[in-house]
Amino acid sequence: MNPAKLLNPRDPGAANPRAARVAAALYAYCALDELVLLYPLYALLFADSGLSVAQIASLFAIWSVTGLLLEVPSGVWADAVSRRLLLVLGPLLTAAGFALWLLFPSYPAFALGFVLWGAGGALQSGALEALVYEELDRVGAADRYARVMGRARAAGIVAVAVATAAAIPVYAAGGFAWVGAASVAACLLCSLAAAALPEHRGGPAAPYGSGGDDGAEEERGYLATLRDGLREVRRDRSVRGAVLLSALVYGVWGALDEFVPLLAADTEVPTSMVPVLILVIWCGVTVGGLLAGAGERLTDRGLAALLAAGGAAMAAGAVSGSPLGILGVAAAFGAFQLATVVADARLQARITGSSRATVTSLAGLGTELTTLAVYAGYGAASAAAGHGMLFAVFALAYPLMAVVLARGRRARRAARTG
Repeated sequence: MNPAKLLNPRDPGAANPRAARVAAALYAYCALDELVLLYPLYALLFADSGLSVAQIASLFAIWSVTGLLLEVPSGVWADAVSRRLLLVLGPLLTAAGFALWLLFPSYPAFALGFVLWGAGGALQSGALEALVYEELDRVGAADRYARVMGRARAAGIVAVAVATAAAIPVYAAGGFAWVGAASVAACLLCSLAAAALPEHRGGPAAPYGSGGDDGAEEERGYLATLRDGLREVRRDRSVRGAVLLSALVYGVWGALDEFVPLLAADTEVPTSMVPVLILVIWCGVTVGGLLAGAGERLTDRGLAALLAAGGAAMAAGAVSGSPLGILGVAAAFGAFQLATVVADARLQARITGSSRATVTSLAGLGTELTTLAVYAGYGAASAAAGHGMLFAVFALAYPLMAVVLARGRRARRAARTG
């Protein structure tokens, strides 16, 4: 299949120009959001500014805690106000954080920059998925959501690769100042791309359980929006299951991604080859995103099989200790990326109330908590086991998810026939 066709927002179905407009703006937004040249270099910026390893670690903690605390409140705000507004503001906060780093390279400025970056990411989380799904649904293309989001994720991954490659010559030409300026510019362009996203919210959808009296409800406040989202998750078993699945699928492999360079180094290849192995894995992730259109047709049994196969491939590849084993990890990460997009699509399809971004942010909160748990477990066990064994242990989470998913399917079938 032609890769260019896969990334063309007008090719799938090729019959809905309004859906194509949503897709094109989304691809630009996701690519620019990841086109940050500071990504591979900001730890070096901190060290070059005299920060200790402990101080750098504390900055990462500040970043994580900020996102964790603001994940759900930002989702509620997106439902109560405007999702596009939050998508415009998010990159601006990140740009302000990067600018602080450049102008005042010191620990307080770095800490405040991470708070702004974490806040910017929280504003985008939940709001993006909710806006895209509802805009596609409005033009009769909700069934293309998984395909469009999969391609958007792939565009982001390609942008990370481009930014990493570009950072080398840009740093050589102008140091951290040029790298930082390019990153700020990318954030500003990302904000402009967000402004191009359509948003039609002439009146909020009816709250969960209200009977769907469209347009009859007055604009709701923050607390009412939060209560509506929590009520939908609490009362609707299918939504609750989709929230948990979405959180767990990405939470585990998203955390393990941070340790991929260490796993690659354990294969005893020359250090110069480690980036090549990492690239192989991210090629697998990209392919997984591009296959989301086909993945949205998976049944519960098919998704369970995908998760189980991915877990087996990761475990086998990781414990092999061989560069060839990285192919197994790449295949697993591709399967998990595909499953992540499919799980998100199922969540969006099951949300019926007006607090879509709130519910999606609850899934994001679950992802953050899962990621922190994996970090803690990995760190605690790292003294007793190598990276390959740790990857294999955490890979067991996916067959367990597959079993729970399959059992849930059987329980629903029994309830219908009983």
